[in-house]
Amino acid sequence: MNWIESLQKAIQYIEEHLLENVTMEQISAQAHISPFHFQRTFALLTDVTVFEYIRRRRLTLAAHELLQSDHKIIDLAHKYGFDTPESFSKAFRRQHGIAPSEARKSSTSIKSYNRLVIQVSLKGAEPMNYKIVEQDEFTLVGIKQAFSYVDGENLREIPKIWQEAYSSGTEDRLVELNNGAIQGLLGVCVDQTEIEDKQMEYWIGTAYEGEVPEGLASITIPASKWSVFEVQGPMPESIQSLWKQIVSEWFPSNPYEHAGIPELEVYPGHHQPPQIWIPIK
Repeated sequence: MNWIESLQKAIQYIEEHLLENVTMEQISAQAHISPFHFQRTFALLTDVTVFEYIRRRRLTLAAHELLQSDHKIIDLAHKYGFDTPESFSKAFRRQHGIAPSEARKSSTSIKSYNRLVIQVSLKGAEPMNYKIVEQDEFTLVGIKQAFSYVDGENLREIPKIWQEAYSSGTEDRLVELNNGAIQGLLGVCVDQTEIEDKQMEYWIGTAYEGEVPEGLASITIPASKWSVFEVQGPMPESIQSLWKQIVSEWFPSNPYEHAGIPELEVYPGHHQPPQIWIPIK
């Protein structure tokens, strides 16, 4: 099963169990990747989280049923996964711009979010510069913070860590400590779901050999083969665009699979372009 087929199978599973309380583990198992990597891949491809997609699809179906039946609003609320009519009405208004009771009485249009179909997009006019690198195990020292990846909390909070690292002088300290295998600052997402459900750690650090400096933590990045992509253009738009291009174009067109260890964003400094390091097998 290829990359796109596995993702489409997971989406099919979501659709078939849309009114059930399925877990991220059950969904990601359909794609044969971890919940963490499935969440990241899904968000990169669609610009929404898995749970936001499920919410939108439920509210789309709820609106259709509301307009085509005389079922009570409280019954529809429970059917589509809301604890109370009030929470259902609030979510319904946020998506459709109108309350359920008003939608039933008027001819106001509603928003329909259709089921996803993942397609390969090959854009030869946008070349991807990458190289394959073999890198031995190395130690990263830096700061870290844990986040939930549910509803995109990690996407909202990670930029704040970088702002704090800059204002506190931590970035400058890490640059001075850098004496390891990779030059520059590294941003690293680490899957923590085996330790705590729906959790990830985000690190800002640098490759370092020696005793761990006071006030910093360390993590070992395993040896791996990496596909290293060079970011071209203004930040942060260019790196976000490249992430999506890697998932939607590069993986479907190449024989590699994700190796399941942390990915790296590398900021070499000295006017060199940032890089994205993807562990592959």
